[in-house]
Amino acid sequence: MKKKVGFKTLGCRLNQFETDALASRFVGLGYEVVEDSKDTDVFVVNTCTVTNQSDQKSRYVVNNALNSGHSGMLIITGCMANHHKEKLEQRYPNAYVVGNEQKSAIPQLVEAHFHKEIVPVNQNKGGVFSYAPAADTFHTRSMIKIQDGCDNYCTFCIIPKVRGRAVSRPVNEILKNIRLVIGFGYNEVVITGVNISRYKHEETNFSGLIKQIVDLDLDFRLRISSIEPDSFDDEFFELLKHPKITPHLHLCLQSASESVLLKMRRMYTYKLYKRTVDRLREIDPLFNVTTDIIVGFPEESESDFQQSIEAVKDLRFGHVHTFKYSKREDTRAARMTNIVSEKEKTRRSELLRQEARQAKLNYRQQFIGKQQQVLIDTIKDDYSKGYGEYYIPVKVNEKLAKNRLYNMQIVDIELNGEDPCLIAEVVAK
Repeated sequence: MKKKVGFKTLGCRLNQFETDALASRFVGLGYEVVEDSKDTDVFVVNTCTVTNQSDQKSRYVVNNALNSGHSGMLIITGCMANHHKEKLEQRYPNAYVVGNEQKSAIPQLVEAHFHKEIVPVNQNKGGVFSYAPAADTFHTRSMIKIQDGCDNYCTFCIIPKVRGRAVSRPVNEILKNIRLVIGFGYNEVVITGVNISRYKHEETNFSGLIKQIVDLDLDFRLRISSIEPDSFDDEFFELLKHPKITPHLHLCLQSASESVLLKMRRMYTYKLYKRTVDRLREIDPLFNVTTDIIVGFPEESESDFQQSIEAVKDLRFGHVHTFKYSKREDTRAARMTNIVSEKEKTRRSELLRQEARQAKLNYRQQFIGKQQQVLIDTIKDDYSKGYGEYYIPVKVNEKLAKNRLYNMQIVDIELNGEDPCLIAEVVAK
């Protein structure tokens, strides 16, 4: 009987990529792979530590697995494993706590465990780019890791400590990876990393890398994940017109207040950010810009907060991730005074979410009557769902094939809570 390995992934797309790569490797080793801990021989929790809430969610997943009777091998990995390694080892003495640097070696660790050849976790060779292209994953998109780590040291962020300094993957490895996953049958690849716009390997920068990717003589569409707004150049704006590149960027803002951005040590001004969005909308008036905004940063005044509210209205975001500021030890912001109260952060967060919900609805309503090419990722008996080029969920009331692209006509919008879904009809199969 096959051994069963379960996964739970928290946090960013980089974690999702790494989980997919690990899961695919386990499939190749003959394991059955699932997305929970039930009846598994191995359970891997790929954690996030970007906020206190992320830590709480990660601990909840581990505790829930143990309380539900998981008695197999437990592996805690990801950024929380780097940030709180000793605490996790004390709290969960029977678990293996594996840092990001050794995460890619988890399959070797598991194999050694079952063959009773176990060695200390930190002696398992890993590496942040030591992930094989994933043939079998939890997603219909193939994520491609091009970069890891960050050198920005924003005053609120713990990521440079848990992911390390910025490093870039060689160009030839990235292009080889893409060729392989397209050969596996994927129609969309997603470029991911910690700070991808700072990609630099030998003489190739981020724009140069993207140009080599879109020049590949292969049929696929390219999606660029979360990106910082401080390093765009004219070549990149021109590349965004390429038909392979989807018209969507998650462009991190964090605050629309110039004074707060300065205290956060962000590497751009709101004026530059707005100019960047304006240029994207010159390329395509419907270009989907999604973002992150932090509320309640130390010393954020009501006036500072209102500037973020106005930015949501003015920039017509397709989606806003709203975060209440979370104090992280070992960051500069942790030493700041004039702290915004939790009650006030909650009030501001709700006001921003209300504005963001309306902006999202306004943005998506523009697509009624237009066509989208939709990649199907969810199949039910009476409907299918997927995402179009602009990364908006689209639902069609018929059963289609997973991981296929369909041309669809958008006919309506379904107002289902936080995430309004476009309703479509297939134009051609």
